[in-house]
Amino acid sequence: MGRHAAALASAAPSSRYLDKGSNRWVVKVLPGGQHISQQDGELIATVLGSCVAACLHDPIAGIGGMNHFMLPHDDEGLWSGASLALRYGNHAMDALINELLKAGADKRRLECKFFGGGNVMNGMRGVGDQNAAFAREYARVEGLKVIAVDLGGDRGRRVMYDPATGKAWRRFIQSSGVGELVKTERQLRAAPPLRKQTGSIELF
Repeated sequence: MGRHAAALASAAPSSRYLDKGSNRWVVKVLPGGQHISQQDGELIATVLGSCVAACLHDPIAGIGGMNHFMLPHDDEGLWSGASLALRYGNHAMDALINELLKAGADKRRLECKFFGGGNVMNGMRGVGDQNAAFAREYARVEGLKVIAVDLGGDRGRRVMYDPATGKAWRRFIQSSGVGELVKTERQLRAAPPLRKQTGSIELF
């Protein structure tokens, strides 16, 4: 457990704000971060380009969480490598699952939804595909029940997730917003503030 505690301590911070439109608290998960909750009314949100977010939910315990990883695995290519930076998918997935289990979830009941993996970075167009492939392979190896997948393409995404119910909403980011998103991912900095975007919203 000590390794996972250290991983959480090194995670990028999240911010929490009251969305006036819905009158619900929203926690923004930044690149390399994660958040779990079972509070009714609290939502988790993130913005994705080539990154991937995994949303996990235990329908019996009524608890869920989201992570946001930027690369499929650490430099050693090992799922149990020494690095615990949550920007890597292998450590991000392990840490999120373990935090949910510590909070009362049962791995056998976890329902998983994956978002992101868009090829939005010029010169690094393979990163999104690699992250998407890793997400699918990790779920297969770990026996996770994947009930929704929205990976790939060439557009960024804004994702909102209700950890208490497992519902997720995805909105594609307009082309005018991709430049800032790519800059954010390149610099490993905090995601830009979530804004209302035009276009349809899909429920997952």
